[in-house]
Amino acid sequence: MDMGLSGSYDRENIFAKMVRGEFNCHKVYEDEYVLSFMDAFPQARGHVLVVPKVEARNILDIAPDDLANLITRVQKIAKGVTKALSPDGISLFQFSGAAGGQSVFHIHFHIVPRVEGALLKGHGTFDAANTDELAQLAKEIGAAIE
Repeated sequence: MDMGLSGSYDRENIFAKMVRGEFNCHKVYEDEYVLSFMDAFPQARGHVLVVPKVEARNILDIAPDDLANLITRVQKIAKGVTKALSPDGISLFQFSGAAGGQSVFHIHFHIVPRVEGALLKGHGTFDAANTDELAQLAKEIGAAIE
């Protein structure tokens, strides 16, 4: 599998399976353009992922209109995260290509709530969150999205 910036889209990636309803997630938000869910290996409490429903590997191969729909939803969900959790700030991440930090080759954005002075866990670490807490956070954030 090509893990660089070019290559063919793999319809069997975990996010594509989530979009198709073939793999469970703690859903935060969904509409015709995106699926958003809690990161199972969060860098901070309340870490949310937003994936488009279109097949695109990274920022370089998503169509401009699809990117516009995606980033509009990222902003909407980030506002919900902020309303629900009252963090001191948020970080948005989008990794493209293996060398850029991407580990799932379906374009996605990370919304990570930040608390002043708290360090983030590393991206891609295997420190799984408590599933009950993820379910509760998904409900709280989902309810705060307008």
